[in-house]
Amino acid sequence: MRQFTGLVSISLVLGCGQAASGQAARVRDTNQIGWFVYEGDHRLGRRWTLHTEYQWRRVYFIRDAQQSLARLGGAFQLAPRVSVGGGYTSLITHPYGDYPTADTGVPFPEHRFYQDVQLRDTLGRVVLEHRLRLEQRWQGQLAEGKGRVVQAWEYQNRIRYQLSATLPLQGPRLDNREWYLTGFDEVFLSFGRRVGANVFNQNRVAGGVGYQFTDDFQVAVLYLNQITQHADPELITGLPVFEFNHGFRLNVNYNLPLMKARK
Repeated sequence: MRQFTGLVSISLVLGCGQAASGQAARVRDTNQIGWFVYEGDHRLGRRWTLHTEYQWRRVYFIRDAQQSLARLGGAFQLAPRVSVGGGYTSLITHPYGDYPTADTGVPFPEHRFYQDVQLRDTLGRVVLEHRLRLEQRWQGQLAEGKGRVVQAWEYQNRIRYQLSATLPLQGPRLDNREWYLTGFDEVFLSFGRRVGANVFNQNRVAGGVGYQFTDDFQVAVLYLNQITQHADPELITGLPVFEFNHGFRLNVNYNLPLMKARK
C-alpha cells in the first residue's frame, strides 16, 4: 500500500509539471535564482509545535531581490504519522525578470492564511512526507505612481501538494553526524472566481544533499527548478507568461524545543 501511494503521488506531481511545460504558445522568462531558507518546528508539548520560517529569495543567484517570505504557524499531532496545522504568511515580491509581476516598478505585498495536513510514510529506507495545503491569498494592487500605496487587495485561493523524500547515506536510518539525500516536488493550483483559465500556478522540483548535525539541526543544499505561470498574459501578444527559474536552495532546519515533551 505504501509503495502504491508513493507511485501515485509521484505520477500526479510529475504529470502536472509536464502538462504545464508542454504548452507551445507562450512567452518564456528565464531567471537564475538563489533561495536561502530557514525553518524551525519548535516543540510546545507532547503534540503541539510552533512553526517559524523565513525565506530570502534572490535572482541572478544572489545579486538582486526576488521575494521575502516570513511564515508563522502551528501544528497538532493527530497520530504518529499525521499532523494538521495552519498559520499566516507575509510575502513581498520585488520587480525582477523581463516580465515582472511587480509591474509598477516597486515591490508589492501579499498576505496569506493557510491550513495543511501532513502524512509521514516510509518506502524501504526512504522517508516520504506528503503535504496538502490550502491557501487564502490577498495580493496588494499598487496605485500607479504612488510608490507602495495599496489601492486594492485581490483575493485568490490556491491548493498545494508536496511530496518530499529523504534517503540516509550511512545506514538504514538517519542518525546524528550523517549525510543524506533529499528532494521534493510541489505543484500549485489556483481556483475560485478570480482565477479564470490559469489554474496551473507553479511547480517546484529540487534535489540535493544534506547533513544532520543533531535531531534538531540539519543543513542541506539543493538544485531548484521552478516553473511559474503569471496570472496576467503578456500585454502585446496576449500569450501566457511562464517563468523558468533555476538555481540553488540552501536549507537550514533548527528545531529549538521550547518545552519538554511529556511521555
